[in-house]
Amino acid sequence: MLNMPKHILLITLSCLALWACTGERSPVDAVDTPSELGAGVATSNAEITEPVIVYSSRQEYLIKPLFDRFTEETGIEVQYQTGEEGPLIARLQAEGEATFADVLYTVDAGNLWSAANRGLLASVESSVLKQNIPAHLREPKGQWFGLSVRARTIVYAKDRVNPDELSTYAALADPQWRGRLCLRTSKEVYNISLVATMIERLGEERTQAIVEGWVENLAAPVFSSDTLVIEAIAAGQCDVGLVNSYYLGRKQVDDPDYPVALFWANQESSGTHVNISGAGVTRYAKNPRGAQLLIEWLSTEEPQMMFSEMNLEFPANPAVSPAEQVATWGAFTQDNINVEAAGRLQAMAVMLMDRADYR
Repeated sequence: MLNMPKHILLITLSCLALWACTGERSPVDAVDTPSELGAGVATSNAEITEPVIVYSSRQEYLIKPLFDRFTEETGIEVQYQTGEEGPLIARLQAEGEATFADVLYTVDAGNLWSAANRGLLASVESSVLKQNIPAHLREPKGQWFGLSVRARTIVYAKDRVNPDELSTYAALADPQWRGRLCLRTSKEVYNISLVATMIERLGEERTQAIVEGWVENLAAPVFSSDTLVIEAIAAGQCDVGLVNSYYLGRKQVDDPDYPVALFWANQESSGTHVNISGAGVTRYAKNPRGAQLLIEWLSTEEPQMMFSEMNLEFPANPAVSPAEQVATWGAFTQDNINVEAAGRLQAMAVMLMDRADYR
């Protein structure tokens, strides 16, 4: 964990009282000295002596093994502060030039877009990240990069639903599913991001009609978590739902015969909605080269596999195979809309869901 000496904290608080955000930050320079790190990482750590400091909304058990492995390979220490994404982004903004953070590492493209939109992230020029991370999983100006992929798709009761009946997110609004659908609350960012990308692809009017159909088809009031949606299907409270795939994976690890299965939505059209966990170099990073090196390393084979094994997510790097449990779900086509739409259209999505009475 990040521990700040008292004299540094006092200096920081004094700086915050005077700080005002002005000017533009130049892109972090690409560094092209060869190294022996993960395949394709092109940044030398020879002159990096300071720790890389990360603000992260990811849980400690998911990031500490990665940071420890990075330190083993490079000799560069990683210090980190964890917390909820909203307060972390607000803290980064309040600290301004006085921030300790070199990297912001969080879940959901909407959160990364919000940080970038507030001017909190620097643009990075990196041939490594352009090679390892597909264009739709990174910010076009290099302000943030997806590091793992989570698919939000359909799950169903194996004993009550024939998968041949399933097709698209939109089809879940059909009368066939009246009283059979379970959803997580609209206040959850994963659902906001799904609706935002639907707006980008289908338009606001069509998306609202779909969401209104979902609400009409609900079998129960919305749930507070994806896990509860899955458990409601297993218990017979509903027959279908929308969840991030790794939540079902956790159930299947504990019980390979779990009575709920996964279906890849929109495979005959736009592809399944995906979102990311990802990271960017902060605008006022004190160690921008170390920060870039860390993000580049996280895009390479070993850490990508670690992501997949620890949280049953998909590697963002398409050259890396997913963990065994994840692979059992089969290959699928991702929606290739840039995930930045999840942030850019977030406010519109929230208002749309409110109009549709999706709570």
